[in-house]
Amino acid sequence: MSWFLLAVISYLMLALVNLGDKFVVDKLLKSGKAYAFSVGVLGSLVFVIAPWFLKWPGTFLLLINFLAGAFFIFALWLMYEALKNSEMSRVVVVIGSIVPVFTIIFSVLFFKESFSLNQCFGLLLLISGMFIISFVVSQKRKWSVFWGRIKMVFLGSYKKRWVFLAIASAFFYSLFFMSTKYAYNHQDFLSSFLWIRLGGLLVALLFFVDSKSRKEIVASFRKKTKATAGPGKGFIIFNQGLGSLAFIVQNYAVYLGSVAVINALQGVQYAFLLILGIFFSVFFPKVLKEDISSRVIIKKIIAILFIIFGIYFIAI
Repeated sequence: MSWFLLAVISYLMLALVNLGDKFVVDKLLKSGKAYAFSVGVLGSLVFVIAPWFLKWPGTFLLLINFLAGAFFIFALWLMYEALKNSEMSRVVVVIGSIVPVFTIIFSVLFFKESFSLNQCFGLLLLISGMFIISFVVSQKRKWSVFWGRIKMVFLGSYKKRWVFLAIASAFFYSLFFMSTKYAYNHQDFLSSFLWIRLGGLLVALLFFVDSKSRKEIVASFRKKTKATAGPGKGFIIFNQGLGSLAFIVQNYAVYLGSVAVINALQGVQYAFLLILGIFFSVFFPKVLKEDISSRVIIKKIIAILFIIFGIYFIAI
């Protein structure tokens, strides 16, 4: 199988995982912290292979691994909170468009890298796409509402909580990607992967230190909801398993093919999200309901195209 097809399949699986995440926080657990806690615990199950692959990395690299795990859990938690407050396609696209922006900023600040002309143009496209997808208005609204929302952002009075949650999630995702890149470059992949998962588990368990968070998590699992039933638990495990498989397929595609093209193909994931959002909104609105008016769809397509080209120019 070609690396191109593998990359497309991995992004389709990631889109399905995003859909599953939205379903979980809307219909099952309804708590971002509880879901992030579940992911941290489930992710630690890979530690069963530790006797064969785990190696002591040294104090400094151990800290890097644990930080990467912490960044991942915080990024997930903020993303789940954003998903509770907005449409799946908008949240995921905003996060995907802002992660490269933070990554480049951190590279310049901490690794003294310089901007290329392509990167500057790519950043402009990404930020433009983020604004379009974040402040898109429904068919019944006017463009004046769109520009009014952008104006409120710069004046500090914009109250759409999900936008700021998504940007904060992108911030932690960028820290996660940079720390994992450093960790993988200085250790065996599987050993570092296990330490990172252990770091994620420790941070997830820290949610229990705060009494309010502990009560929220315990209440989410004690309530007689769909999440505590067998099918609900099974779906959560399946969704996280699919996410792990998508990660493996995507990384194998990177190993076989062009990193720049595969990164640019991330826009395919957003296209899948848009298609899935339309499909479920029409045929299964009780599972997922998004605004599928023609004006909104057109604006989302424009935003996705901006982001696809933005990622491409940054990657080349």
